[in-house]
Amino acid sequence: MQLSNLESLPGHRIVKQLDVVYGSTVRSKHAGRDILAGLKNIVGGELTAYTELLEESRQEAISRMTEKARLLGANAIVGIRFSTSSIAQGAAELFVYGTAVIAEPEHMPPFPSI
Repeated sequence: MQLSNLESLPGHRIVKQLDVVYGSTVRSKHAGRDILAGLKNIVGGELTAYTELLEESRQEAISRMTEKARLLGANAIVGIRFSTSSIAQGAAELFVYGTAVIAEPEHMPPFPSI
């Protein structure tokens, strides 16, 4: 499955637009991570536990979105966007969406021989 945040897929021609597809995950913060993050806020620096949590959330949401596109018969998703929102205190949703399409490679003219 090819993914693009562009409205097109470079080197390909979209032959059919199928549907909007999405994936989401809701995650809550871990109390231990909150304590460590609070300490890290005092001295500064990257909150690696949260960075890892967000990366896992992105991958899970993308996986759910691509599975929906696969079930529609798509081989690509274009116009991908991410969104986050607070669901409850200590819990947030990561949402990803795009348009499932069928794309085929554009035919490139052969290189001229020398």
